[in-house]
Amino acid sequence: MMYLYYTLGLIALLVVIGIVVYLITPRSYESSETVANSYDEWTQDGILEFYWGEHIHLGHYGSPPRRKDFLQAKADFVHEMAKWGGLDKLPAGTTVLDVGCGIGGSSRILAKEYGFEVTGVTISPKQVQRATELTPEDVSAKFQVDDALALSFPDNSFDVVWSIEAGPHMPDKAKYASEMMRVLKPGGILVVADWNQRDDRQKPLNFWEKPVMRQLLDQWSHPAFSSIEGFSEQIAETGLVEGEVVTADWTKETLPSWLDSIWQGIIRPEGLIKFGFSGFIKSLREVPTMLLMRLGFGAGLCRFGMFRAVKSPSVSQSTQTATTETVNA
Repeated sequence: MMYLYYTLGLIALLVVIGIVVYLITPRSYESSETVANSYDEWTQDGILEFYWGEHIHLGHYGSPPRRKDFLQAKADFVHEMAKWGGLDKLPAGTTVLDVGCGIGGSSRILAKEYGFEVTGVTISPKQVQRATELTPEDVSAKFQVDDALALSFPDNSFDVVWSIEAGPHMPDKAKYASEMMRVLKPGGILVVADWNQRDDRQKPLNFWEKPVMRQLLDQWSHPAFSSIEGFSEQIAETGLVEGEVVTADWTKETLPSWLDSIWQGIIRPEGLIKFGFSGFIKSLREVPTMLLMRLGFGAGLCRFGMFRAVKSPSVSQSTQTATTETVNA
């Protein structure tokens, strides 16, 4: 019985330490540099890769969701997104830009299993370095540092533009949409997956949702979340879309990821040995954010949005230039 009390006391102490560290070390968004620095740090210490694998995004647990291996769910997400976006019907050699590529997990799947020619971009030099290290020479994926709000590629460069969970880091969502559509070839496909908040134009955030959302923004260098409705409108407003922007809500399919992320730390205690006590505390500080994410997505404050758009094959260079200049103004 005494051992149980000691164990519970230790757990309580660790929880208190985690909460204190969480509250006194926010990673609030200040500029693109703070985002880059955060990802450099997460990549360099290796903790995130150890627990989350090569895919720094949520997993897909099926429709309806079912129990699934945490890392397999992440790989499955890439295939489900490719299928939903119609990319599984495209030929080998299709050129793809992966915006916010992380350490290249999605890029490698698209290159290796679909035969695509993939270019991954991220604002983090350490992520580019690690993505390159993890990519075999025979896999047609390359990586470079680039800013999603000022992409270095010319107009009409890629058959597909792909992005997973990068949008919350973008202070200018309209520019984010415009840049992705700009580098897409006429007739090309944009497919995006993002964390979104409920459309507060229809239902404003209430007394408890506002502080929760503030923490979700401040802890992981997010300037703002868009809504599914709002971001789909911004894609359409580029004037470069053929037909309508197609959206979907994958909140239910991805929801188990949050508690699964925490569970990884419990069932893989070897991380404590690998990264030491400081690494354990760094991991512990992320638990409150993951719990708040689970609360937000489970309660309808947040939604997991999917977006698909086709670039108009008839868009003229002058129209595209005028649209880009309007967004840049």
